[in-house]
Amino acid sequence: MASSVLPPRSGQQYTIHHGDYTSVVTELGATLRKLTFRGEDIIATWDPDRPVPCSNGQLLVPYPNRIADGVYTFEGNTYELPVDEHERNNAIHGYGYRAFWNLERLTDDAVTLTWRTGSMHGYPFDLSVKANFKLDDEGLTLTLDATNNDSIDAPWALAIHPWIANGFDGYGDEIDAQNAQCKVCIPARTHVTVDQRLLPVGTEPVDGTKYDLRKPTALTEQPFDDAWTDVERDPEGNTFATLTRPDGLTVSVGGDQSITSFQMCTGTGFPADKHPSGVAIEPQTAYANAFNTGRDLTVIKPGDTSTTALFIRADRS
Repeated sequence: MASSVLPPRSGQQYTIHHGDYTSVVTELGATLRKLTFRGEDIIATWDPDRPVPCSNGQLLVPYPNRIADGVYTFEGNTYELPVDEHERNNAIHGYGYRAFWNLERLTDDAVTLTWRTGSMHGYPFDLSVKANFKLDDEGLTLTLDATNNDSIDAPWALAIHPWIANGFDGYGDEIDAQNAQCKVCIPARTHVTVDQRLLPVGTEPVDGTKYDLRKPTALTEQPFDDAWTDVERDPEGNTFATLTRPDGLTVSVGGDQSITSFQMCTGTGFPADKHPSGVAIEPQTAYANAFNTGRDLTVIKPGDTSTTALFIRADRS
C-alpha cells in the first residue's frame, strides 16, 4: 500500500511574502502562525504539529474572550455554548479556531480562507466568514467579512490573538522580566474592571492608574489580563496599540473603526510551556461577555455583511 504524507496537525501551511514581511497562515482556524519582519519574528510562533500554546495568532470568532457560564440571551432566545474555560466556568474565544478553513485563493502576497459556522445549538446562526491576509510595504492587513445567510439576525464579535514577540528567548517567570524591558502604548481612555472570573463588572477612567498606557510605558506593573475601551483614533479612523522592544523594534497592532477595545495579557503565572515569550495584544470589536451585555455587539441582519480590517506592522528605529 502506498503511503501518504500527512500535513502537520494544524493543516496546510500557507506562506506569503512581500518586501520585508513573511507570514504563515494555517488551514486550522485560519491562524496566523508566523509573521516576520526582515527575517525576525514579530509574533511568537509555535510548532505546527502541536497544539497552539496560548491562542497564539488565532481568530476569535464569532465572539472573543468570555461568555459567562456559556449562556447568553439574544433577541428573546437563550442559547448555551460549551464551557471550555472550566476553572472559571466560561465559554471562551468562539469556535472558529477549531475548524479547518477552506482555501479560496493563494498568491505570492495574499491568502484567502473561508469558513461557514457549524449547526450548533449554542450558535445556530448561519454565517459565511472570509479571512483575507495580505502583505504590503506597511505590513499585514487581515480583512474579515462575515455574511449572514440566515433569515434571522445574528450576533457577532471578533478579535485576533497575536502574542507580540519581546525579542528574547525565555521560559516561565523569565518572560515577565523580559516583558518589563518593553514599553506598551494602548490609546484608550477607559479600563474595564472585572471579577475573579475575568468577566466585566464596570469601567473606570485610566487617569492616575497603572492602566493609563496612552503614552509608551514600561511593563513593570505586571500582571495584566485586561481590556481597554474608548479608544483613540488616527485621522483615518484607525486605532493602534504598540509594543516597543529594547532592541528598538516597534510592533503596531490595531484595526479600523469597528475595533472598539484592546485586550492585553502578559501571561504572568502561566505554565512555562503555555507562556509565549511576549505580550498578547488583541484588537477587538467587543470585549468579554458582549453576547450578554450587548456592549459593542454587532448584529448582522439577514443578507448583510460585517467587515473588519486588522493590521500588524513593524518598524525599527
